[in-house]
Amino acid sequence: MVFLTGHSGAGKSTVLKLIGLVERATRGQVLVGGQNLAGIARAGVPYYRRQIGMVFQDHKLLHDRPVWDNVALPLVIAGVPRREADRRVRAALDQVGLLGRERGFPIELSTGEQQRVGIARAVVGKPPILIADEPTGNLDPDLALEVMKLFRRFNEVGVTVVIASHDVHLVERFGVRRVALAGGRVVEAEAATGAGAAAAPSSPSSAPKPPATDAGGARA
Repeated sequence: MVFLTGHSGAGKSTVLKLIGLVERATRGQVLVGGQNLAGIARAGVPYYRRQIGMVFQDHKLLHDRPVWDNVALPLVIAGVPRREADRRVRAALDQVGLLGRERGFPIELSTGEQQRVGIARAVVGKPPILIADEPTGNLDPDLALEVMKLFRRFNEVGVTVVIASHDVHLVERFGVRRVALAGGRVVEAEAATGAGAAAAPSSPSSAPKPPATDAGGARA
């Protein structure tokens, strides 16, 4: 589990976009799990993204569709059969404490519950990598802490988690690796220091390192 920290405009979101192939590096390299993302053709991007679960600050939910449809969206796109999709959706909702709310609509949920729906959607496809861009930015401190605990639980079962956050105090509570950015460059990298250290990846080959960006691109 790794936190990307830095002021607004430091490059945190850009790093996550590069990992998720939402953007391409204009120079340098971005390596994820040892794979150079420059070698992935446009047609291969959707298949690559099945390895990445993405969580957004503004949830990006379909408000005219029930919770089940929102969480199942990655499975529907991947062509997963309905029965298997239903099993996975219920399991994902159970993991985030929303089992039984699958027929409800996002507008009926609190902000914290909507964020948990977004997390369930991100993990329903069982991706090995989970990236989150300011996932607690719109939450009060108590809800923010609960959401971060969810990410830690996923990390404890082997999911690589990379979170961009400007909330230094919240980050420090978890004692996991932290990479600080400024002006699109890595200015500081701290190793895990607390309970989260045991859940952090044990070797570079087991999980992607967050790439360090510069003005033109990134290099892992």
